[in-house]
Amino acid sequence: MSKIKILLADDHQIVLDGLKSLLSDINDFEVIGAVSNGKDAVDFIATKEKPDIAVLDIDMPVMNGINATREIKKNFNGVRVLTLSMHNEKGVIQTLMDAGADGYILKNSSREELEKGIRAICRGETFFSTDVTMSLLNQSTEITANNELPEEVKDLTEREVEILKLVAEGYSNKEIGERLFISHRTVDTHRTNLMKKMDVHNVAGLIRIALKSGLVD
Repeated sequence: MSKIKILLADDHQIVLDGLKSLLSDINDFEVIGAVSNGKDAVDFIATKEKPDIAVLDIDMPVMNGINATREIKKNFNGVRVLTLSMHNEKGVIQTLMDAGADGYILKNSSREELEKGIRAICRGETFFSTDVTMSLLNQSTEITANNELPEEVKDLTEREVEILKLVAEGYSNKEIGERLFISHRTVDTHRTNLMKKMDVHNVAGLIRIALKSGLVD
């Protein structure tokens, strides 16, 4: 029986060592490489060996997991990508899925769930760990309960609602960008669009609508 070839990428050596040890104990899994950033993961696939699946962290130096996912999906047909991260915000998860990730598992998941996810993704399925699924459901309930929101908020996209909430909570464009893994210029564009859509002219107006809609307490 052929083994599932796995490439690991995480900038914490202790995490890499732990994952490698854990996955190597599974008979039909083979860890063919372990690197510390997204660029090294892309280079490994290009110059050494093509894995069946790359298991990538998000927060890595040189090239983060989002950009690495985009590069892998663009250049290496057939390589699947599983994100392994501590981030459970809907916007971050959506950004990874938009980049082409095949699954998303939180780092506090069990070995059994990680193994299940790798096998499911290698069968061509999409996989979310239980905690990620619950987070998506809970945040969707909080953000998209349109029957409880005022008319001006019903027309917003999920990303715009998410940014509106973070603006109202006092986060700067830079901080919002870091949380959602988008540029501060993209955040600024969203904020400008929010003001136009809701016919307000400053952040105070955005905060007032966020409070009225129940997005923040």
